Amino acid sequence: MEETPELAKKVSEVNSGAVFNISNKLHKKAYQCMLEEGYDENILKAHRAKYIWFNYKMFKDADVIIGMTRWHKWCLPFSLRKKYINLSEVGGGEYFAIPDPFLAKSQVDYNKCMEIVGTYVDLYASTLTK
Repeated sequence: MEETPELAKKVSEVNSGAVFNISNKLHKKAYQCMLEEGYDENILKAHRAKYIWFNYKMFKDADVIIGMTRWHKWCLPFSLRKKYINLSEVGGGEYFAIPDPFLAKSQVDYNKCMEIVGTYVDLYASTLTK
């Protein structure tokens, strides 16, 4: 997803949160995938997941919480569920359970999952610039 002036007018901040991940660093497959995509190694090493229970205010203040499957909605506290939508629905209009890259057994499978995620992120970004 490329940042454009049109997108910057509609999106002021993007945060990454996690319901279950309390790790202090990126998962090794995520790190490798993003490194291959051209992300700066120092930024990747500095990344920290924002676990929901330690960063509840960020989730509470969010305009929208985007997940990959309907199941993810039920992992959120009840008060936040009204903000939840699936990435496939905001990106393509129809529900599609996006495969969770974290469950991928190999780097190749992880990267395939991330390609799907990237496609829907790009589709969502394109709807924001219309």
